[in-house]
Amino acid sequence: MEGDTANSLARDVLQLHITAEEDSDIAEPDKGDPCTRNEKHVQDISTAFRSAASVLDTGQLVKDPYFTLFEAVGALEIMDPKMDSGFLREGETLEDEFDVLKELLPEEVVGLMDQILCHEMAWHMGHPLSQSLFTSYHIDRLLWPEPKKLEEASFDRQAPVTGNGMLHVVFRAYCLAMIKCCDHVHRRIGAEHYYEEEDFVSNLYNRNLLSNFEGAQVEMLLYEAIRFTEQQSKLDEALRRAILARLTLRQRILKAMELDLNLVKANRVQLWKDCVDLLPEIRQTQTLGTPVKEAFSVKMQRKLASSVPPRPMVEITFEDAHAFLINLCRDAADVYLVLDYHGCSNLLTFTYVFQSRKPQPAIYIRCLLQSLIFHDMRVLGKITITTLIYDDLAELVLPADVLLDPANGNVEAPHDPRFQLAKKMSGFVLRIGDPFLDMFRAICMNRSRARRMLCHLVMEWESVQLEAENLDVELREYTGEKPITDGGPTGTEIWSFPLSSWAYYYKLRQMEWIVQLGFELAIYQNDELSAMHLSHVAGAKIQHVERIQTFVTRRFRQSKRWSAKHRHSFKQCFSFLEFTLTEASATQWFAISLSKLYTALSHFTLLPSRPQPLPYSTSELRHALRMRPFMQLSIPEVPSYSELTAATSTMSGVERSEGASSAEGQALSILDIADEASKVARKEWEALSKLDAQAARCVDCEEWWRKSIKDVMRACILCSIAIAATKKGVMNAQGKAVRKFLEAEMPADGKSYHDFWVVPKLTIQS
Repeated sequence: MEGDTANSLARDVLQLHITAEEDSDIAEPDKGDPCTRNEKHVQDISTAFRSAASVLDTGQLVKDPYFTLFEAVGALEIMDPKMDSGFLREGETLEDEFDVLKELLPEEVVGLMDQILCHEMAWHMGHPLSQSLFTSYHIDRLLWPEPKKLEEASFDRQAPVTGNGMLHVVFRAYCLAMIKCCDHVHRRIGAEHYYEEEDFVSNLYNRNLLSNFEGAQVEMLLYEAIRFTEQQSKLDEALRRAILARLTLRQRILKAMELDLNLVKANRVQLWKDCVDLLPEIRQTQTLGTPVKEAFSVKMQRKLASSVPPRPMVEITFEDAHAFLINLCRDAADVYLVLDYHGCSNLLTFTYVFQSRKPQPAIYIRCLLQSLIFHDMRVLGKITITTLIYDDLAELVLPADVLLDPANGNVEAPHDPRFQLAKKMSGFVLRIGDPFLDMFRAICMNRSRARRMLCHLVMEWESVQLEAENLDVELREYTGEKPITDGGPTGTEIWSFPLSSWAYYYKLRQMEWIVQLGFELAIYQNDELSAMHLSHVAGAKIQHVERIQTFVTRRFRQSKRWSAKHRHSFKQCFSFLEFTLTEASATQWFAISLSKLYTALSHFTLLPSRPQPLPYSTSELRHALRMRPFMQLSIPEVPSYSELTAATSTMSGVERSEGASSAEGQALSILDIADEASKVARKEWEALSKLDAQAARCVDCEEWWRKSIKDVMRACILCSIAIAATKKGVMNAQGKAVRKFLEAEMPADGKSYHDFWVVPKLTIQS
């Protein structure tokens, strides 16, 4: 059948070709006649082509063996306005006739400053310079040819600058300061981990963003522009304030970004806060400006060194640019709070909560955070990576332990056990350093990329866990650890495996983040929500932390002579373990509650279905796809498709012939379980919300962390309401179709109380 279809299609295409040739022969013009030489004969083959193509199945292709890639590329690029930037339409000029030396009115200066700001924010949002700032004639004149001295970066390269102060003094200083800010941003982002054309486009198109000049030189020009504006007695006072506000804002942003490159300086926070204070005035005076649209053109792309086809100019509204800049300045002021070190767990909480803010911080802020966390082989500019990892080990598994004693590094005798301990622990830190920092880097990516990186990183931590387990066995020879003997008849010996336990804990955390980010990114379909195994991961985390707690408690009770410093270390460890257990328990119970609710809703087909069926997808294949990041892990064991199906379809065994009461009774039993789990979860989240910042490891990010907990509690309340509504709908149905009495509505993406917890809204039909 497929062969007949292909042959039929080939005949149809051939017929089109023959028909075109015949028509061409009939309408052949006289090549010698100049009046008809340029005439074209056009035939519309749309109907015949659609008819021939209609017999193709979805995914089926037709290839002409004589139409190669060479012909395809040649046909597309030359004289195609979508691909050929040099193509000129009739009457079109290569460049627009715009005079960059035209004298500017004060209101035009304000308008151009705001237009430049919009294009700058568009670049920060991820658009290329070729579609934003480099469409400006003024910017092009300043940067090309490349100036060797700052004086050469002028709108008039041929003659000395005289008169027209609004253009040559004020607007030039603003543009140069903006370009230097872009240079600082480009250098900061380029020094860290990011994904090209996903978060940021770094291509400069053979232009130099004044990287050879110091920021102080540009600042002097801004001072001169401010002084010049203040001296203009004939200038309208409102316009004067508008121009001064924009020059002052640019001055502060330039200074703050320049200091961001030198992470030792201390007064950056105030500079960013001053920028936030100035932005309302910028917004209020925006209406005073007059835009100069002709000062920007996509034709400027013809002068750039680019291998991509011409693209339209990106134009965002001033309101969007202003809102983006406010968030950027606020995030820049807040990000420096990370420099106050309160332990590794607090640092991880700060990073994760900071990156979870809505809207997510801009790429510049995320790269700045990466630099603050780790730069020049220092964490937060003050401690080593060894200190960071040792602090975390002490807080989780090894409080006041000989393995972390800094005095071990002072022993030089190879036969001394402390020398071997220091050597092996040094090797462990060297091995774990990159994966540990990569965990922070992954969190600093955009949300989709963060999940993708964590899916790869969790496999690396699987290897780390196995290597740490072997190292734990080797270290027993030097630590003299004694196992716990199982009370059963076999008397099995149970060892603590502290380093392996530490690695396993972080592997579980990453698994938890992966599943939660899947909910935030709306990866899972409605019919999959009941089967996502977040409760399984949280349960494994609870068991693991309880095991750690058992060994830490045993160590603490083995001696009554702990020093005050050691007792404090144990206190910190117990506090962190209790917090972790409460958090994991709250997560587990809420996940169970939602899973049971979705199970009931799926049974009554209340969840919104897909707009169209998936022809190549099955539930089992989707399960394999969702579990792919975890399939290669040794522990925890991932639930199989049959196990998850059995756990989430307990009502499927109820036969219709058994009567409605049996189905309704089982449905209500499921909902009772969901209701109880929701109540327990709410109590656990309330307990978390009452912890102080020290116990919750959220110092310097307490406000953001508490907002997140509050949103989860609101989702818990909504879940309880949904369960109660579902119960009432099932009882009202009395054996009839529940869909006639109950309607479920899924929240739109990003509209849930909390992105990790997607709770449906149930409405009882009257």
